[in-house]
Formats: sequence, structure tokens, C-alpha cells
Amino acid sequence: MPFNPTFFSTPNLTLVVYSITFSSQATPKFSKMVNRNFLLGALAAAATTAIAQDSGSENIRFGNAFSLGATNSYIIEAETTLFPGKTQSGDTPRLALWPGMGTDQNQLIQAIVLGSSDAQGEQCGGKPHVSGEWCAFASALQDDVQLQGDTFPVKSNQGVKIHYKYDETSGNTTQTVSVEGKVVSTLITKSGKAIGFGTAEEAQNEFKGVVYEHSYVNTTVVLAAADAQFASTLGKTGATGNLVTKDNKTFKVDKIVIAEYSFPASA
Repeated sequence: MPFNPTFFSTPNLTLVVYSITFSSQATPKFSKMVNRNFLLGALAAAATTAIAQDSGSENIRFGNAFSLGATNSYIIEAETTLFPGKTQSGDTPRLALWPGMGTDQNQLIQAIVLGSSDAQGEQCGGKPHVSGEWCAFASALQDDVQLQGDTFPVKSNQGVKIHYKYDETSGNTTQTVSVEGKVVSTLITKSGKAIGFGTAEEAQNEFKGVVYEHSYVNTTVVLAAADAQFASTLGKTGATGNLVTKDNKTFKVDKIVIAEYSFPASA
């Protein structure tokens, strides 16, 4: 399917949204995880007023966010643990939480924690979706096609550890998603060099309801080379968290808290 980009801008941030064709690399039964792309890695999660449509059939809206980018270097490793908390109010599909990295190839690396009445095809981890649980999986938006790894059900009090690693030799990025020390989903893509990192609350279709407070702990972003300006790209909308670095190469946040956010009915 051809795709046509639409741009939304704020003073420090630009969002490009594409009409997307979907497929699954690991589990063909999963479908339609619509997401935004990034322009030059400047994650647009903070652009909360942006509204995008996918071919007129998907109403994509974004809530609160914490974002970094773009860097003059590139990201070689990133890690965070998402505690999603209570699943959203309202039972209309669908809602996703994710920490993502935009790349210099306009690709999006994003492990997803999905909360929805229909989960992923009404199943998660090969089992029927359970109300009150989330569904976690590695994922990437690659050349306008959504790729994803195995899925795994997550309880509201469990943490989802997400690790991204770029390999200089192959140019591949490996995603690893773990729950309570067990690797539950992986995905390897040739997505280019990541130059931005950020979180997102993504509402789709007719979703209306509250996304409750949730957090990311032990977040680390490692650059290939020091970038003294990277910290200044920090953007927070409905989010708290103190970014620290000793060398302008490794950046850490002990805890990112994303405040409760209410999505109105879609326009």
C-alpha cells in the first residue's frame, strides 16, 4: 500500500504520520498495531494535540510522554522497565503504552504493552485475553510494515523490562522483552541508527477512557559518542523524571512517572 506522510509541528518537535500496511514477522494472527513514525528521531510523544488518521480507519491520538532526541551521535543501547499499572478504564479498543526509538532511517523501534478489550486478535501468548491484564511484545515499524515478536500476558503489578541493543558490525538492533527475569519476546531488525528515545500513550480507533498513572524505572540510554547537547532535548508532558549523566554519553533516569491521562471520545 502506498503511504503519504502528514506532518504536525510544535516549536521543538515535528511528527510525521504515515498510512501503514501491517504484517507480522513472528505471529501472523496479530494485526493492526498502528503507530507513528519519527522525523529525524525527534520523538513526538510530547505533541499531545496531534491527531492522525490511518487511511480514514484508525483514529490515532497520544497522551503524556517523556522524550529525548535527536542526538548528534546515535544510540547503541537503551533499557527501561515499564510498570503499566491498572489497565485503562473503558472497554473500547484500543490503547498501547510503549518506549520507542526513532532512527536515522525513519524507522521506529518499539516494544509494546497493549491494553485492550480485544488484546491482539483476542489472544495473548496463545491464550484468550484476560480482563485487567496487559499484553507485551517486541515490535518495530519497519518500512511502513509493523513487525512483532511473541506476545506475553502481563499483570498490572508486573514490570516489563525492555532492552534495545544496536550491533555496529551487522547494523541490526535486537529487542529483548523480559518479565520477572524470563525473556518472553525478541525481535531483530535492520532499522538504522536510533537517534531519539521516548515513551508514548497511544489511543486508537474509538478508545475513550482514562490511562492511569504508570512508571518506567531504571531507564538508561547509551550513545556511541558523547553529545553535550542531548540532555537539553529532554521533553516532558505530564511526566516527571530527573535525567542525569556524568559523561554526556550514558544518560540515566531512576524513575519516570507518567501522570493519569483521559482520552475523550474520538472526533
